[in-house]
Amino acid sequence: MVLQAATDDNAGMNSANVSTPAAAAPSPASRAGDPALAAARWRVLCIFSLGFLVSYIFRGVNLGFAPHLIREMGLGAADLGLLTSFYFLGFACAQLPAGLMLDRFGPRRTEAALLLVAVAGALVFASATSMAALAAGRLMIGVGVSVCLGAAIQALSIWFPLSRMPLLNGVVMAIGGLGAVMVGAPLGWLLSWTDWRTVSYGLAGLTLAMAALLWLGAPETSRAGKQRLAEQLRGTWQVFRNARFLHVVPLALLNQGVFLAVQTLWVGAFLRDVAGYAPEQGARLVSVIGFAMMGGCVCAGWAARHLERAGVSLYTFAGVGMSGFIVIQCLIMAGVPLPPALLWAAYGVFGSSGILAYAVLARSFPDALIGRATTALTLTVFLSTFACQVGIGLVLDLWPADAGRYPKAAHLTVWGGLVALQVLAALWYMLGARRASSATA
Repeated sequence: MVLQAATDDNAGMNSANVSTPAAAAPSPASRAGDPALAAARWRVLCIFSLGFLVSYIFRGVNLGFAPHLIREMGLGAADLGLLTSFYFLGFACAQLPAGLMLDRFGPRRTEAALLLVAVAGALVFASATSMAALAAGRLMIGVGVSVCLGAAIQALSIWFPLSRMPLLNGVVMAIGGLGAVMVGAPLGWLLSWTDWRTVSYGLAGLTLAMAALLWLGAPETSRAGKQRLAEQLRGTWQVFRNARFLHVVPLALLNQGVFLAVQTLWVGAFLRDVAGYAPEQGARLVSVIGFAMMGGCVCAGWAARHLERAGVSLYTFAGVGMSGFIVIQCLIMAGVPLPPALLWAAYGVFGSSGILAYAVLARSFPDALIGRATTALTLTVFLSTFACQVGIGLVLDLWPADAGRYPKAAHLTVWGGLVALQVLAALWYMLGARRASSATA
């Protein structure tokens, strides 16, 4: 079943009943000009985007913590990669149950409840005195924020027309991208006058406040005809068997997995060991990547909507963006004589293009399966990120380190292998486009 793109301002709510504390909402068609509906939509966009921002800060905070953890805990590259990746492992393992919870209990209650797990994880991490305790804290944080993106996408799909989803998903990712900016130069400045434990305690407080904001401030949503668990599990299996899902996932998971693994941990080591930048210069470029990612998310969503009107499919546009990321990685590896800020800004722009895969999949499933389709894709992305983050550390450790630095050849070997995998996935993605064209011919 393919859910066709909406063409009017109310299509995104065609199978969702929106309720308010006062009474059940009238039909969307009758509320097209309702100021209360417009205000509720803005609350949904702002609150759920802030939730994803919190998730993204946790995702990349170990980039700033890394030198301190290495000194205090005596971690090597493999240890650091494994520790940081426990966030992604917890995130991935929680995706399927989170998808069931989203479709059963709705995004507001599901995200608010799970964020309490992240609060506990941040407290465990902040007070840890061993690698095992640090890993447990990261794992709990990953589980706790695992639904932040899926909840935002599902909430937007209920309250907004699906024709706006590429742009809205881009806005959510852009706001989340502020987290990528914050773990660059701002976090470096913060750690210059306090320690990583204090920052972790502060993040626990911030997350608790976010859970309260969701519970008290986000509009409630309900869907007619909630499914039994057995029916939900059959729907999950239907997602994984979907032909469009199978063609989109390999390139999307590598695009996002590689980008996140590098952006949230290994970019600092690459900039130091390959490009020879000082820590302050590297931190500034990390913030450049974050800003570029924000701009790329919004611009990609805007461009996708307008290109569709011109006859360019969302599937094609997403594939071009993710393939562009492969090109940028090759240019960086080759050391082309371009300004570093320009190259790494392009890295952020094209590295964010995988977010369009969520909008592609939202067109391929009925409303009742969008939550599970979103979390299924996120599951594969974060398993990929976990594997990439651990794998990069393991490969780097095959070379002898000199005062924590690794040879240029070590980094380029890792990047070359990851690029080769992305090329194969891009060819598979292109095959999916051809099959779709043949099926509609």
